[in-house]
Amino acid sequence: MEQHYYNVEVNWSSNRKGVMCSPELTKEAGSCLEVATPPEFPKGIPGIWSPEHLLTAAVSSCLMTTFLSIAENSKLNFTHFSCKSKGKLEQVEGKFMMSEIILESTVTITDEKDREKAERILQKSEAACLISNSIKSKVIMVPTIEIG
Repeated sequence: MEQHYYNVEVNWSSNRKGVMCSPELTKEAGSCLEVATPPEFPKGIPGIWSPEHLLTAAVSSCLMTTFLSIAENSKLNFTHFSCKSKGKLEQVEGKFMMSEIILESTVTITDEKDREKAERILQKSEAACLISNSIKSKVIMVPTIEIG
């Protein structure tokens, strides 16, 4: 696969807030996001996406898209995928960092015989996720397989 670039532009709007867009995504589709310093920091603003949320979301959404690809190639019959994620911000050696990201993924399968296959695919997905492989944060996956 060739190298690719993904372009993002952020512009300050006021206080500790800005707007982030990508020229590759259409503004008409509401693809721009308001971003701000989170409320845990001085002058932070609640209720707006923060870099900390976006990093956590990047890992979680990468797990999902990687899972969908591997599940399709493995012909896994599933009816649902979801992932709750939690990013842990802490100070390490005098610097703030997202030290770990916990992924609580749930896959619903229709047949118990596919449980081990679904678990393997989730593990492969976490190992192959390009975002997880690009960050220092420890990624912890807590998988759940349901029958439905």
